[in-house]
Amino acid sequence: MRALRRAVARVAQRRPLSTVRVERVDKHIAVVTLDRPEKLNALDMAAFRGVREAALELRDDASVRCVVLRGAGRAFCAGLDVKSVMHPLRAKANCAELLERPSGEAANLAQAVSYLWRGVPCPVVAAVHGACFGGGLQIALGADVRIAAQDAKLSVMEAKWGLVPDMGATAALRELTRRDVALELTTSGRVVGAREALELGLVTRVVEGSAFDAALEFARHVAKGSPDAAAAAKQLWHAAYDAGAGEPAERELLRLETVLQERLLGGWNQVACSMRGLGAPPVLTPGFADRADAWAPEAQSAAREWLARLEASDGDEGA
Repeated sequence: MRALRRAVARVAQRRPLSTVRVERVDKHIAVVTLDRPEKLNALDMAAFRGVREAALELRDDASVRCVVLRGAGRAFCAGLDVKSVMHPLRAKANCAELLERPSGEAANLAQAVSYLWRGVPCPVVAAVHGACFGGGLQIALGADVRIAAQDAKLSVMEAKWGLVPDMGATAALRELTRRDVALELTTSGRVVGAREALELGLVTRVVEGSAFDAALEFARHVAKGSPDAAAAAKQLWHAAYDAGAGEPAERELLRLETVLQERLLGGWNQVACSMRGLGAPPVLTPGFADRADAWAPEAQSAAREWLARLEASDGDEGA
């Protein structure tokens, strides 16, 4: 009986906990894979929960320096698995779980699969190939960088179902495209190829070969640098694009530049960068440490607080 229990335990350990896999590459790179290739990685409830848990896990892991999002098989993600999520026996409970917003949280479960990647204090890159529709597109939009293969096809597919995008697209599209482009894509639901997506700002660049290979190359380049500087850069540019225009906002951004720079200067990883830049012998050059506690999600609340003050002052702060 004991041998049987051990065998069952080994099988349980090998069984994936969800349709989302999190793996490490080169120690400091995390690869998150949507793993329902037979369904073109369409999102069922297990996938929603899996992506959320992956984002929360990686957000708190200081050893991670870059995250790659990918889809297994022929597509990145074909969007919502309507037959599964909206099954007559489960639709009411599933919708309640997706749309309920936990107390104190910015995003509900449906939005968290996109929005939470913005709070991971390292660059997140989506490797987009094949279908990237609806909820799949919104997950990709939650990444900081999107690298698309030439076969990638993108669509704000919610128009097909008489809906609007409700998984975080509004937080990202306003930063990436013009208002008329966002409205045209949302109301038409039309499918755009990789090259047009690049022209419209939906993807960062298009590659001839594998989008995943290109994303890994980017991740490895990031992982060779200071994790503290990467975290600061992400915080700075998110704040810059959220702050609006005008002199008061610019004044606050200039202040934030100084705050972040002072936090970086003299730190272990900044010293390591400087010694490399000055050409110190490798034997005398310290390696990078894991991301400092100062860049943990809770420590970044200061930037959000001053943005909230700026918004509440309606541009009068410092006048």
